[in-house]
Formats: sequence, C-alpha cells, structure tokens
Amino acid sequence: MKWIFIFVLLISGCSQQITPSLYQQLGAEAGIEAIVDGLLYEIEHDKRIVHHFADTDIARFRRLLAEQLCQLSGGPCVYTGGTMQESHTGFNISLADYDALVEGLISVMQRQNISIAAQNQLLALLAPMYKDVSYR
Repeated sequence: MKWIFIFVLLISGCSQQITPSLYQQLGAEAGIEAIVDGLLYEIEHDKRIVHHFADTDIARFRRLLAEQLCQLSGGPCVYTGGTMQESHTGFNISLADYDALVEGLISVMQRQNISIAAQNQLLALLAPMYKDVSYR
C-alpha cells in the first residue's frame, strides 16, 4: 500500500506544470534588455515625457532600469540605483506623465509578444512606485 501511495505522488508530481518565473516570461536578460531599449525608444518619441529625460545619462538609466526590472521580476540581478524618491526628486512627474510611460511600456511588451498575464504581473510590481516618483 505504501508503494502505491508513493507511485501516485510521483505521477501527480510529474503531471503538474511548472509556471516559469516572471523573469523567464519576460525573456530573461535578453528580453528585459529589449524591453528597456524599446522603452527608451518610446520615451525618445513621446513629446509628453521626453523632456523629463533631457539631462539624463541614458547609458546609466538603461543599466539601472534593466537591473530594476530584472530584480523585480525575480531574476538574478541586484538593483544598484537610488530609491525612486531620490531618483525622481525635482522632476515634478504627474499622473499623466506616469501614465504615458506605462503606455509606452505596455506597447513595448505587446510588440515583444509578452503574455498579458506577465505584463499585468510586471505592471502590478511597478504600480506602487507611482507614489515615490510623482510630484517630487
């Protein structure tokens, strides 16, 4: 009887699907870098928000955003940048500005065929940051 129980456990364990981590769903390192590059393109071509990045060191911003998305999504990276409050002080980012950036991010993820579920997971991780970046 004991062997039947172990056999049933083994079979049921083998039949369960393992859901990839959000990091994997985003395409791991290469996918996140593509998201960041796509978002930089969106920012550059969005007259509503591009002015917020006029004095930004884009290479540093790219690296830190990739680190942040990697860490947030469960990847092996460690974010080495400042807090969101520190990083956004003086920019006076409005809800409309934040929404424009999110709109660009969604557009990039859609072009990369990232599932809606993975998009929503990432957006849910980013949403609480609004209070840390707005009107500073």
